[in-house]
Amino acid sequence: MAKSYRKERINVTIKEALSDLLFNEVKDPRVGFVTITAVEVSKDYETAKVYYTVMGDDDEKEESRKGLISAGSFLRKTISAQLKLRNAPELRFVYDDTLDRSIRVEEAIQEWKKKEED
Repeated sequence: MAKSYRKERINVTIKEALSDLLFNEVKDPRVGFVTITAVEVSKDYETAKVYYTVMGDDDEKEESRKGLISAGSFLRKTISAQLKLRNAPELRFVYDDTLDRSIRVEEAIQEWKKKEED
């Protein structure tokens, strides 16, 4: 299957725009240390999964999720205007647990090494 360079450009452009908006424009205190890790626009360009991570505990992650959902319409409108898209995709925020999983794996390896030394 041929790779869609247009779709990839839109993914990267939306990711950069969202990162900038979250850092500079969104004033919701619930949106803490959020980092956008990836964006995947659907084939029909109607929706975009926005993968994000949050520094903090589970309560802070939940508050950040609520803040992102609350800011979703503002982010969508602003992205549509900035990127000059007729119809900006609906943003669906998905927590990216890759970092959490890698930390657990690293901890398990360290624990295993410690047991081997004993």
